[in-house]
This record gives sequence, C-alpha cells and structure tokens, in this order.
Amino acid sequence: MAQQTFALLTAARHVSESISADAVLILTETNMDWDDVVDALPADKLLVVAQNKELTQKLLHRKDLTVLDIDPGPAPIQEQMSLALLEAVAQDKLRSGAHVIALYNGIGVEEDRPEPIDTMSIIHLGEHLERLSAQDLRKLDTQVPLETLRAVVDLATEIGREGREGKPVGTMFVVGDTKKVLTMCRPLNFNPFRGYSAKERDLRDPRVREQIKDIAQLEGALIIQRDGVAEAACMYIDAPAEGITISKGLGTRHWAAAAVTKKTKAIAVAVSQSSGIVRIFQNGEVVLHIPPLARPMIWSHFHMDAADGEATSNPPQVGGE
Repeated sequence: MAQQTFALLTAARHVSESISADAVLILTETNMDWDDVVDALPADKLLVVAQNKELTQKLLHRKDLTVLDIDPGPAPIQEQMSLALLEAVAQDKLRSGAHVIALYNGIGVEEDRPEPIDTMSIIHLGEHLERLSAQDLRKLDTQVPLETLRAVVDLATEIGREGREGKPVGTMFVVGDTKKVLTMCRPLNFNPFRGYSAKERDLRDPRVREQIKDIAQLEGALIIQRDGVAEAACMYIDAPAEGITISKGLGTRHWAAAAVTKKTKAIAVAVSQSSGIVRIFQNGEVVLHIPPLARPMIWSHFHMDAADGEATSNPPQVGGE
C-alpha cells in the first residue's frame, strides 16, 4: 500500500474515533489492499464504493466489506459521494444526523486515468435526507413489493433531478393493480414496450432505466407491473375524480395520480416538470413528497404535501399530463 494511502487510512481512523463517526466511506477508482484497509479501519463502520462496475463485482465477493453498488457514471466526485450516501441511507446503513468520514480522489491529475485516494472529508448528514429509506416505504400499506416501489421512486427522483438532455421532464408512473388500472386508460400514442420480453422491460435493469428516461418525455403515464416490468407508456388516465382533494396549483398529472389511486390499489408516482418534486399517491392522497436533490450534499426534509399550500377540491380535466 502506498505511504500516502496508509497515512490517510490512519488519519481517518483517528478522526473517526475522536468524533465517534458513524461510518467511514471509501470511494475508490483503483483496487486496494483490502486486507490492510480492514486492518486499518473499523470494519463494522466501513462502506466502500468502487467507481467502476468491474471492481464493484470483485468487491461484492468479499464478506468483510460492505459494498454499495451504485452507478456513479461520469458525474463529478461530489455527486458520486451524494449518491453513495443516499444509497447507504436507503439500505439502512446510515441514519439521519450521522457523521461520516469520506476518503476519495479529489485531485484529478489526468482525465480518464484512475487515481488513488488523496482526500479526506468529514460529512454531517442533516436531520433529514431526501431519498426515502426502506422504513419510509414500508409505512405505505401497499401490495406493491418494496423492491419495485424503491426502484420506481429512485427512477422518478433521478428524472426530477436530472431531466433529460438539460431540459426538465414531468411524468407519472402507476405501479401495481395493472389490470384494473388499464381499464381506466387509453393510449395517446403507440406503446413503446409492445413486443419486448419481460426481461427487456424490467426497470431494475440500468439499460431499461435509461430508455424509460427517454420515454418519460412523451405525453402520458407509464404503467408498471408490481414485479417492476413496464407494461405500457403514453397512457391517458381517465379515472373519475369525485371526492379528490389535493393542494392548489397542482396540474392534471397530479389529479390523474390521485384519481387512479382512489379507484384502484395502485401507487402513483408523479414528477413535477416545473420543480422536479416527486409526489407519491395512495388512496387518492399524496402520502409522501420528495424535493429534488438540486445540488450535491444539500439535504432537506421530505414532508406531507398538505403543508404545501391551500387545498382545493375542484379538479381540472383528469389526464396523463
């Protein structure tokens, strides 16, 4: 192990002990002597993120490491760190308010050339985090499996935060109770999922997720089965909106989300084009509200939508947009 790396690991251990840190996060571009790493750092607090898939797969075979399998892509290191911390929270590896020591390569010497870690930071996660944890989603009384619900919510928050090709995107996912939901829909365009196998429509596949981000730009809702397989897109939701009350200022996409979940057992996840905010609907109501992660390392509270503004019960025409 390089002297610089060993010195950083030693410093991280001392700082971790002095501030009673909850975790030590390593974001690495290169392979390391992991036996030495485990000896130098508290194994029960160690979280590891590899910045390429090949190294991640190798590390997943080690039982003494907690590896966070994320897809950092070509994003800046600060955003990669944000994704890693959010994933740790989603997997219940970190709690709100945690102190984390982060080790990473913060000084890029040559583009596209892997570099060893050279930087240490101390991060305090605010009292509330933007991404929902497993416990938050378990609170929803739903027949949709947790794995599917998390995958859809994560995809929706990515769309809300990133948009597509620099442009904001608004969309809606309707998850579960698919047969009944389809009786309340009509196509606005051709179905881009028709003719593909279930494997080719599974949104847990990173390639499918990227394709769905493109499809989300089209008008209408995306219908997702409870197993995470995309059933249809470009669907106009034609569900009756009697008895629906949502916050003033929300558009027809949100009315459609409320209406379809009022009449079925589905969960709807709506992304606001104007703000990137993700709202989760169940039984005709907004049950969770997730602001977009506008800048890395800025954490804010998700809250019940009723606090957003004056409620109204006069719906516009209900549709997919």
